[in-house]
Order: sequence, then structure tokens, then C-alpha cells
Amino acid sequence: MFIINITYKAPVQAIDNHMEAHVAFLEKYYQLGKFIASGRKEPRTGGIILAMAESKKEIETIMAEDPFFTNNLSEFSIIEFKPTKAVKAFTAMLDNYHS
Repeated sequence: MFIINITYKAPVQAIDNHMEAHVAFLEKYYQLGKFIASGRKEPRTGGIILAMAESKKEIETIMAEDPFFTNNLSEFSIIEFKPTKAVKAFTAMLDNYHS
């Protein structure tokens, strides 16, 4: 599991100009089962994506498609972690991903 920390490098107006394309990018990876949750940081300095993938390299490849990144509007960092405790619904989702 991965936490993707997106940090804006451009003014929010520039971010908003590319938001539709960014949302389409997110939707693609929700449909593929890679993204679990996402949203803006408060204050609005970037966003967070909770993702599942086989490797950090896979996440790097996915994030290289983000319109915010390809248009030099943001940068991202990736934190990998292994959940050891979670609510039942989340544990079931993790079990389904790894089966």
C-alpha cells in the first residue's frame, strides 16, 4: 500500500485549469483498482492519494501520467507501508487485492 503526497508547485488557478484532466486521471486508476481514496490537503497545497500496487516503481509509472505532474504543476513523494491493523471492511479490501 502506498501514500502519495502531492505538493503543488504552481498557483491554485493553474491547478484549477488542469483539474478536469487530473480528475480523469484519478478515475482511470480508480477503475483499475489502484486508487483507494484521494483528496485535497487543507490548506490547499496539494493532495493525498491512497493507492495499492505491486511496487513503488508501478506507482511512479502511474504518477508520471498525472496532468499536474506532466504540466510541471506539482511534485510527489511516495511512502510505502504495510498495514498491520485496520477496520474489517478495509482488511477485506486488502485481502481481495492480494488474492
